[in-house]
Amino acid sequence: MSDDLPARLADNLRSLRDARGLTQAQLAKLSGLPRATWAHLESGAANPTLAVLHKVAGALQVTLDELTAAPRTGTALHRRADLLERKRGDAVVRKLLPERIPGAEIDRIELPPGGRMIGVPHTPGTREFLACERGSLALTASGETFALAEGDVLAFRGDQRHSYANPGEVVAVGWSVVMLEDVTLPARR
Repeated sequence: MSDDLPARLADNLRSLRDARGLTQAQLAKLSGLPRATWAHLESGAANPTLAVLHKVAGALQVTLDELTAAPRTGTALHRRADLLERKRGDAVVRKLLPERIPGAEIDRIELPPGGRMIGVPHTPGTREFLACERGSLALTASGETFALAEGDVLAFRGDQRHSYANPGEVVAVGWSVVMLEDVTLPARR
């Protein structure tokens, strides 16, 4: 990308418009500017006034700085030591993501051979998915025990009492994905 301001403005406008799924005509209407002005701005050939930039920023709901700034990657590296990790029963449970996803929890569960962990029932309507990545896991829910081998995934109601165990002879690793809102699973064929 070029370092000159008109080219940067043009790139940012195209990106912002594309991210919103809007056409130049729609943004022209929102801003009160002619569509030809938008086309000219996105071509990189324009030298807009501050008043035009203000209208453009208002239509896109961004600051003037966001229109002209060099793009940011939005990338952040989070080291393992920075991720929330806790001990629950015999298990080490670590959050997969450093940021919350509304309505979801994703945890990595590591259980030593013979280890157990009691699950906490979630809110009514919750669905939980347990994926076995390494070793073997056993999940007990509603008095029934399900055995998972590597690659297996078990879907169950997460709003009931449940527990996890490692019946194997090696450390087991599983992933728990909890959907706190009702998730309807498709019927099996």
